[in-house]
Amino acid sequence: MRDFELNLTPEEESLKQYKYMEKAKLLVAEKEKELGRKLTFHVTTFGCQMNARDSEKLVGILSEIGYVEAEDERADFVIYNTCTVRENADNKVWGRLGYLKSYKKQNPETIIGLCGCMMQEQGVVEKIEKEYKHVNLVFGTHNIYKFAELACKTLQSKGLVVDVWKENDKIVEDLPMKRKFSFKSGVNIMFGCDNFCSYCIVPYVRGREKSREPKDIIREIERLVADGVCEVMLLGQNVNSYGKNLEHPMSFADLLREVNKIEGLERIRFMTSHPKDLSDDLILAMKECDKVCGHMHLPLQSGSDRILEIMNRHYDKAKYLDIVRKLREAVPDIAITTDIIVGFPGETEEDFQETLNVVKEVGYDSAFTFIYSKRTGTRAAKMDNQVPTDVVKDRFNRLLEEVQTISAERAKRHEGKVMPVLVEGINEHDNSLVTGRLENNLVVHFKGTEDMIGKIYNVKLSECKGFYYLGELA
Repeated sequence: MRDFELNLTPEEESLKQYKYMEKAKLLVAEKEKELGRKLTFHVTTFGCQMNARDSEKLVGILSEIGYVEAEDERADFVIYNTCTVRENADNKVWGRLGYLKSYKKQNPETIIGLCGCMMQEQGVVEKIEKEYKHVNLVFGTHNIYKFAELACKTLQSKGLVVDVWKENDKIVEDLPMKRKFSFKSGVNIMFGCDNFCSYCIVPYVRGREKSREPKDIIREIERLVADGVCEVMLLGQNVNSYGKNLEHPMSFADLLREVNKIEGLERIRFMTSHPKDLSDDLILAMKECDKVCGHMHLPLQSGSDRILEIMNRHYDKAKYLDIVRKLREAVPDIAITTDIIVGFPGETEEDFQETLNVVKEVGYDSAFTFIYSKRTGTRAAKMDNQVPTDVVKDRFNRLLEEVQTISAERAKRHEGKVMPVLVEGINEHDNSLVTGRLENNLVVHFKGTEDMIGKIYNVKLSECKGFYYLGELA
């Protein structure tokens, strides 16, 4: 019987999981003694920032019960946190599992776990049970908080442990988490999606929208700040609809205002914003709140009203452009980035030209451009008039050229300015340089040292290189 059927409160569930962590510690210690060494783990994350945040929870719990992180998959406990937005993401996982099959033959005690969105997809668990018998643990997106309990069961079991739920309305707080970065962190403010865009499988695998209580979000961020975090990214499939299903509803704009009050926090980012729910009050909050970065990621997907309707996006080109106008009036130097899909079923050259027109009119600071790919389980995958591959590729190349030209031109406007940069690390190609980000998310490289990581410096942007800057300390 599953825990939500037993009606445990989130607080009771959290206590229960800590008990399982204690039990797992003993099992791990016992195995260490037997092998005469520490046990290792490796978590590989596929997909979005929501998945990356979930992986930090997995890493936190594995570290808590005694495992030590390994650099690669040659470990005692291997987990793939999967994505299923595109079918090629599934194929990557199947390919990696093929590699692990031979590794496990040589290391039969290795535990292989799979979790995340792909596990919620119809038929995946059955395929694992049938074709990938070397897998030990499978769980989904709704019960990641049960990982300590599932790890315990797996450590004690010789068979496959499967725990995939269709839905769950419980949000369990205060479990261990190990962050990838000491100075910045993602913070989930909600889970799931209610939009059902015709090309997207996310609502089917992540479930319906569930918002966290504002007090829990604020408390988490305050703890992060006390632990050295200066920048947070508020995460949700559609942050603009935050708070609608709370017992005491709260808008995303008001949540931003509350987060902005947290002492010691220096930067607030958020994603993803759905245009249909972007309110005038949110734009006002961005103007009022000094810690909110001047960057809005606002997915367009298509500039054609006809295609937007078939995509089930619930806005048209005019509404989208009106939002852009209001954003630029309120925050004059705001960076606007977007997502665009090329080759959606039925897209004509005329539809594509509408998209190009929006790209030119908005003048995006950058854009993630995607060739439409069928996603089994979505309405769009069943549509007739799929666009021929050669036509799609030609449109994609034309769009990419337009986006890159505009983005490079937009970036030049900051050349010669002095702007604050959050240093994120040593430059990968030249260790005399550090790499950081502006508020607008553009990258800057300048002379620096490792002790500068996690701090904000005023940097003169000496030279624009199209998609990044070379700078010097001001």
